[in-house]
Amino acid sequence: MEIYCLYGVEIPTERSHVHKISHSDKYKHIPFQINNSSNVEKGSKLQNDISLVDGDEHLNVVSSGFMCAKGWRRRTRFNPSGMATYIREYKQKQRSSVLEGRSLESGARVNNILGSAALIEDVLRVASGATGVTIGGDRIFSDIIRISERINLRL
Repeated sequence: MEIYCLYGVEIPTERSHVHKISHSDKYKHIPFQINNSSNVEKGSKLQNDISLVDGDEHLNVVSSGFMCAKGWRRRTRFNPSGMATYIREYKQKQRSSVLEGRSLESGARVNNILGSAALIEDVLRVASGATGVTIGGDRIFSDIIRISERINLRL
């Protein structure tokens, strides 16, 4: 038995918000609101006071890949038998035109990743008996290994 984490990367994904005290008379029961007072240049790490990180539009890379990168890798309390663990990341390929619909090489979660030829190929190969080694082992484009090493949890 093997463990696989299959997810998209390289799409700006919300991680956190900057809040401020709300002074709204209409919503007195909600003490905070997103502080959208600063407009930072598009492509930066902070847009409209929303922190963006690498992910698949809905889940950031840490949420998608931490357990495969550290929690289940090797023998841990979450993987007591030490099953082999593989990370397979799928990049978002830019569309060549606005008229082009879904991409066959998408890393975007739900809407596009289920149409990703690379993901479908990996799933079919594993379902038909291929191992993580025969499909090419880990395929990592993000910094998930380095990020996971910096997270100090008892595993």
